[in-house]
Amino acid sequence: MKFVINKAKKTLLNNRRRGYTLPTNNKLYPAQWNWDSGFIALGYSYFNLNFALKEINTLLDGQWKDGMVPHILFHNTKTNYYPNYTAWNCGNKIHSSGITQPPILATILKEILIKNKINKTQLSNIKEIIKKIRKYHEWFIKFRDPKKTGLVSILHPWESGYDNSPIWDEPMNKVKIEKNIKYKRADNKVINPDYRPLNIDYDKYVTIKNNLKKNKYNPKKVYKSSFFNVVDVGFNSIFLKANKDLVTLIDAFGFNKTKINNYIKLTEKNFLKLYDKKKGIFFSKDIKNNRKIYVPSITNYFVLFADLNNDKINRKLIKNLKKHNLKEKYFFSSIKPDHKSFEEKRYWRGPVWINCNWFIYKGLKNKDKFFSKKIKSKTVQMLQKKGFFEYFSCRNGEPMGAKNFSWSAALYLDLVLNKS
Repeated sequence: MKFVINKAKKTLLNNRRRGYTLPTNNKLYPAQWNWDSGFIALGYSYFNLNFALKEINTLLDGQWKDGMVPHILFHNTKTNYYPNYTAWNCGNKIHSSGITQPPILATILKEILIKNKINKTQLSNIKEIIKKIRKYHEWFIKFRDPKKTGLVSILHPWESGYDNSPIWDEPMNKVKIEKNIKYKRADNKVINPDYRPLNIDYDKYVTIKNNLKKNKYNPKKVYKSSFFNVVDVGFNSIFLKANKDLVTLIDAFGFNKTKINNYIKLTEKNFLKLYDKKKGIFFSKDIKNNRKIYVPSITNYFVLFADLNNDKINRKLIKNLKKHNLKEKYFFSSIKPDHKSFEEKRYWRGPVWINCNWFIYKGLKNKDKFFSKKIKSKTVQMLQKKGFFEYFSCRNGEPMGAKNFSWSAALYLDLVLNKS
């Protein structure tokens, strides 16, 4: 195990640049990604706290004036990645995308602070980080939930973090591809195209992006005019947990927590509207077309991570989770294998992702200790056997996507070194 731990540390260090870390050290992801940096910071915290805090600080350096933290920061502008900073054209000092990603920083920071001794310099920095995270959360509350429902919307599939999930198929079917659309993909030149999103899906991703750009990313305008608007179970689960963790951080440092606390109460009240009693699962909602999205994604179980105070629902969720890919060798397929949209090897349409296992493992620790230990054990064994890849086949563990993948290495460190 010591050899693999050292390999995980080396993976992060090899992918590190000046103050931030690439998701992988090849041309597939040549920038800083929002939630990747959260996971990466957690990994660093086991052997270099300053690197962990620097990762978060560098990400928050790209925070917009209104509070939004972009999903990509382009520190290096010389790249063939599409869409690059010119395709987004956001006009900020630090080049970025015009959308966001799941807000995990509060949760990550809380995890880091629990197990580390903090000096005075770090303490002062952490106070500033918390202020910026609070501003980020307040941006979501103000601009992504204008009707005050307690549930926030994502306006592009890429904002979810699980970009190519079948959850988005129905909402995307309503998107009319822009006429004479032009762009040049680079991802399917680096990785086997059979593993990547289809061209027709990319056409729609770019169409949605261009519409946001047309509205100059104005948060009020894009909410009303976006071609895509979904209240996603997984995203809102992460946000609810992050809000709870933010309140803990705010409380510890004596900041005002009223707005976040009130929003938590509203979220917990209205989250149940996404619950299907007959199926015993939460499902996302397509706001544009006013309909539930009945796709059995593993992200529907992130509710366990959010710690909804409902034992009856939790028990039903756990019962269904155990059936999610019962016949497959590796936990957890991103989509239930018997569903029509399942594809064993295509990006987010079937493969196992380490961060999904991590969310569910964390959520089950205080609900089903035996099952949580099983998830942890199987995940650790797969990484030790197959290596730190981006994703894996649920059937035979075949490693796919990018190799030397940072969040797989970082979360491995948390799984094996976290004693809490």
